[in-house]
Amino acid sequence: MLVKTFGSAVYGVNATTITVEVNIGQGIQFFLVGLPDSAVKESHQRIEAAFKNNGYKIPGKKIVVNMAPADIRKEGSAYDLTIATGILAASEQIKPDKIGDYIIMGELSLDGGMQPIKGALPIAIEARKEGFKGFILPEQNAREAAVVNNLEILGVNNIKQVIDFFNDEISLQSTVIDTRDEFYTRLNDYEFDFADVKGQENIKRALEIAAAGGHNVILIGPPGAGKTMLAKRLPSILPPLNLHEALETTKIHSVAGKMSKNTSLISVRPFRSPHHTISDVALVGGGSFPQPGEISLAHNGVLFLDELPEFKRTVLEVLRQPLEDRVVTISRAKFSIEYPASFMLIASMNPCPCGYYNHPEKNCVCAPGVVQKYLNRISGPLLDRIDIHVEVTPVPFKELSSKRSSEKSEVIRERVIKARKIQEERFVTDKGIYCNAQMNSKQLRNICSIDEAGQMMLKTAMEKLGLSARAYDRILKVSRTIADMEGAEHIEAQHLAEAINYRSLDRDNWAS
Repeated sequence: MLVKTFGSAVYGVNATTITVEVNIGQGIQFFLVGLPDSAVKESHQRIEAAFKNNGYKIPGKKIVVNMAPADIRKEGSAYDLTIATGILAASEQIKPDKIGDYIIMGELSLDGGMQPIKGALPIAIEARKEGFKGFILPEQNAREAAVVNNLEILGVNNIKQVIDFFNDEISLQSTVIDTRDEFYTRLNDYEFDFADVKGQENIKRALEIAAAGGHNVILIGPPGAGKTMLAKRLPSILPPLNLHEALETTKIHSVAGKMSKNTSLISVRPFRSPHHTISDVALVGGGSFPQPGEISLAHNGVLFLDELPEFKRTVLEVLRQPLEDRVVTISRAKFSIEYPASFMLIASMNPCPCGYYNHPEKNCVCAPGVVQKYLNRISGPLLDRIDIHVEVTPVPFKELSSKRSSEKSEVIRERVIKARKIQEERFVTDKGIYCNAQMNSKQLRNICSIDEAGQMMLKTAMEKLGLSARAYDRILKVSRTIADMEGAEHIEAQHLAEAINYRSLDRDNWAS
């Protein structure tokens, strides 16, 4: 008897429906075809044990399982339940009537229990698009898939529940969540707040400008000055995710298997902080079975690189293209996939190996030329792509011991949202551009025009600091953001002056 069941394969952040055809005929062998990997081939042993421990058995006949389309590689153990259901239906141990209405996915334990799968959200989105009635999957992933409405999400804990469901012996309860309610109740659920930070008003101002325009930032200062503390609080002043961004972010985390148990939707901006020993593949994504990297997991949020010069040179260089294009393309011989990577980069570093170059109280003990050599670990092209360079100085004891409360993140966020709304209206006709940092050269010329006095100021700054053409663009973008924060229609001299001040760490004048 021939039976068809349906599963799904995830490529990039999208899913493709896989048809699992099971045919039982005369003979005694088991054949699994259709380009399965080792994990899929091993399903035979898991299915056999799960059947035996639940009072069922694999028929002692010739079983051929074909996974179509046969030219797409099938990876992982999530097809266990799809194949098992097909074998049971083909051997007439369960009724085949309803099987074709559902996408069925899940990894089986030897006792028939369910293990969670990756990519439940994109699979559910594709299932609804293709007109399936429902999606049967492990209970742990049910809330994640239930974000998709107009699709029955049936979470199960054991293969016995699936067998009884198809035999009409039990009915499974569909998991339903109110996506909007789930999204809005957790929208401002931030662990850190700028109210905890004493002093550092100039750094807070720089981070507010960065958040308002989506600019990349580097913080440079001695150990203990508060660089990491400030960076961790940046997501709390960014505009809240909208529902589209939340779904996009959740899809990436779902594909990577990073969703925590019973989580349905990521409603706060992600903050990723990889260690400096990370490899370039782990950062941008890829591998023999491509997975999203840290920069894609930081999509619509913040990527924090602490101690930037300690990262391997090759790792930092692979950041250059994603910072410009906001997408990562991973190419293999037979396919090419894209992962979104629109993130804000915030980096921190010590000014020198000992950490005390330019310190107001402690002396630097580094040998001559060492400071410049240390900074040279970060290439000029990467430094150019960072819009705002800020020097962080230690907080004096007077401010540390002060009982005066600092400004809360929600107050700063209101100002940031106001500036972002101006930018949204400005770029309403430009697809894929939402903030000043994303402007291209053509838009820069039209939107960031400056008067004669501003041109002279910028010319002097570029010659004195030895800035590149890209740094010129960055200054104009940052000054446009400062003008937006003040509600100014045109870029004025004071906006330019403040933006130029945020390039003070450029190579030519920092370590001289």
